[in-house]
Amino acid sequence: MTQIDYYFSTFSPFTYFAGDGLEQIAQKHGCQITYKPLDLIGLFARTGGTPPPQRHENRQVYRLQELRRLAKFYDVPLNEKPKFFPPNAAPSSYAVIAAQQAGGGDVGALVQSFLRAVWAEDRDIADDAVVRDCLAKAGFDPSLADSGLLVGAETYARNLEEAVSAGVFGAPFYIVGDERFWGQDRLEHLDLHLQGKL
Repeated sequence: MTQIDYYFSTFSPFTYFAGDGLEQIAQKHGCQITYKPLDLIGLFARTGGTPPPQRHENRQVYRLQELRRLAKFYDVPLNEKPKFFPPNAAPSSYAVIAAQQAGGGDVGALVQSFLRAVWAEDRDIADDAVVRDCLAKAGFDPSLADSGLLVGAETYARNLEEAVSAGVFGAPFYIVGDERFWGQDRLEHLDLHLQGKL
């Protein structure tokens, strides 16, 4: 079974715009997804990126225009300036890691739930009640928010190291073998690659 390593942040707007595109592609081709949430700000620091608030004004203005256009393009609700941004992504990331290990629910739906919470619902994904709610809605035991803390923290740190070693520098980022795909707008390329056309 072909493996797709999926590096992402639970507060990345571009990961939000990806929706369930990856899951649809994986199902179509019989692939397995390994979800690897990571510290996006830490990744930027390690790979030459700049967090949005520290970018030149020209880039910040363009980013907001781009977010507006992409929300319309993908037909999803978007609060351009979320109330809780940037959030502490660790609790939601730990929950994704614990859920993936526990099984029994829909990890893709859990990731999308956290992203919607940030970009459409003005909820704080660092809040324990929000984490539990998202876990429950995706079919997982809400208590994973507590029981998965230790393994979540260890794996979260390891995901960043693995990402840097694998050539990752942004989110969402998809890796199949040696092939790397960056951004929600490369999902079509990933699909074509899995068909043997790219």
